[in-house]
Formats: sequence, C-alpha cells, structure tokens
Amino acid sequence: MSLTRFLLAWRTIPLRDREVVDALVDPAHARPSPALAEVLRAWPGTHYWSDEADGRHLIFTRRTAAPAAEAWTLHALLFAATLFTTTLAGAIIAGAIPADPRLILNPGEWGPAFFRAWTAGLSFSLPLLAILLCHELGHYLTARRYQLDVSPPYFIPAPPFFFWIGTLGAFIRLRTILTDRRQLIDVGAAGPIAGFVVALPILWIGLAHSEPLAVEEGARGTMFWWFGGSPGPALGDSLVTLLVRRLAAPGVAAVTMHPMAFAGWLGMFVTTLNLLPIAQLDGGHILFAALPRWQERVARGFWIGLMLLGWFWIGWLVWGAVVLALSRGRLGHPPVLDAYRPLPASRRRLAWASLALFLVTFAPVPFGT
Repeated sequence: MSLTRFLLAWRTIPLRDREVVDALVDPAHARPSPALAEVLRAWPGTHYWSDEADGRHLIFTRRTAAPAAEAWTLHALLFAATLFTTTLAGAIIAGAIPADPRLILNPGEWGPAFFRAWTAGLSFSLPLLAILLCHELGHYLTARRYQLDVSPPYFIPAPPFFFWIGTLGAFIRLRTILTDRRQLIDVGAAGPIAGFVVALPILWIGLAHSEPLAVEEGARGTMFWWFGGSPGPALGDSLVTLLVRRLAAPGVAAVTMHPMAFAGWLGMFVTTLNLLPIAQLDGGHILFAALPRWQERVARGFWIGLMLLGWFWIGWLVWGAVVLALSRGRLGHPPVLDAYRPLPASRRRLAWASLALFLVTFAPVPFGT
C-alpha cells in the first residue's frame, strides 16, 4: 500500500547519508488510522510524529548510503590503553604502587608485585570506564536510533603522573547534520543521563565502603582521596554527593574515599562539565534545542560565570579556555536542518530534567586544599 495516499503534502530532503521526508498527514489518518499504522510498520527507516500549526506531520528517515567503515581496531586499542592507564592510576590512588615515573616507564622494574598491585587499581578503573562508556553509548545508541552517521566512542588515555586519573575522557564523532531540535536534545541529553544512572550506585557503594576519618571540627563533612600514599585535595560536595554521603555513611564526619567512591564522584563531576550550557557541550545542545534564539546569549553569560568561579578554583578557567578553543572561539551552536519544527512537550520536560540534573551535580568548588 502506498504511503502517499495518507498524506496531504510532503517534501524530501536528500542528505549525504540519509533521506529525510517531512510529510503533512491527512487528518482522517492522523491518530493514526489502522491502515496508516500498518504501512508505518513496514517503513524501512525510522519515523516520528510532530504536532504543528497546520496539522500532524510525520518525519521519516531512510538511509541512502551504507554506514561508514569504522576503525574498530583503533577504538579497541584506545579503550585497552585507557584501561591500562586508569588501572595504573587506580593502583596509585589506592597506595598499592608509588607515583614514580621511573618505575612506571621502565618495564624492567615491573615485577610480580607490580602486577598484583593492579588488582587494587581495577576497583577504580572499571567503575570509571563503565561511567564513561555508558555516557558515550547514550549518545551513540540514540544517534543510531535516528539513523545518524556517528562514530563509536574514542577513549583518550593519559599517563597518571601527567593527568592523575589516567584518562582525558571519551568522545564520539557525529558526522552529519541533525534533522531537528528533537533529535538534538535526545542525543545531547542521553549521555549525561546514562552516565548519571551508572555513577549514582557506584558512588553509593563506594562511599559505603569508604573509611571514616577523624578530623578537626572545621573539616567536618569532607571527602578525601589519596594519590601515591599522600592525601590529595579535599573534594567538594554537590547536592547529590552530599545526600548520598549522608545516606551511605550516616554520622561520619569525614571519609577517606574508596577508589570506587572516587570514580563515582568523578562521574558526577563529568556530568556537570558536560551539562554546562556552552557551545557544543551536551548542555549547549540541550539549550539550543530548548531556546535556539537565546542560546548564544545564555552561553556567553554562563561562560563569564565560569570565569568568575575561577577565583575559587582555577580548573574552571582551564575548562572554559578548553571549551572556547575547541569551539574555535564561538560560544554559539551550529544549526540543525529544521530549527523551526516545534519541540514536543515531552522534550521540554527533558530540558527541565537536564537542568535539574546539572543543578544537583554541580559543585562550585570541586577540589579544595
């Protein structure tokens, strides 16, 4: 049965990787009718509804080119290297091996004790990589659901004596323009939400296994982590880490964090960094999807606020400079194919939920002294 018999009008937009059809549906079939529902089930691509001023539209997507060949060997090697460096960092954080580059860079010194010490590092690396992987898979799987050309995650390893957690994170490459703001907010919000869902139980379990620490009254409510047997900076609380700490370790003035708890705390911190509504961070995607005309002005205000917070923690200055450099000095957001298609009410609720997630994971001073 032909699909066009259910439509009043349509336009087809050919793209490099797919074909997008915006179709106005006959009101008699717009609920949809059983006949239209049967045809939609046989559609070879994806589709979704859009309620607009002139009626109900169907947005169809169909691939017109084979997906790009992925360099799976490169992705696997980067993941393995990141597992190596984060496990090494975890062993140092747990105090199982010293933070000594002469030992780490000299395989001749890697005796059996060195490798046995790595089991302690896995309690940090595995939960941290689980959080990062789920964050990126949230983006990746949502993009694939919309048949967008997207790469698998690239993990970035880093030597722990240069960057103490052993990784600079992970990212995916979106190699096509998005169809509309609905797709943009779905892809942008899926990563932080997926990462948060995994980080929350990791933080809870890790704090439940953390050691109480006797401290002076002025340091009550503090979380400490260790690097190479020495205490690192105290960790600042967000609303969610404060609540979880009080529930998982009630009545404890301060804790020395288990490596798993530190991984969970980092998961919350990564969620905050990505949800900043600036440029092409996840928060920037969500802001543009919700308020396209205001996005650049709001982003500029947040970036200035971030620079002011640099007075309390210099890392905000560094992150603001990195974001500005990666966005080539622009805090605005690139367009989508159809920016005028209205955002469904469900996606506006998703924007509010993303804002709430940013507020509960935000720590104004993440690292103390």
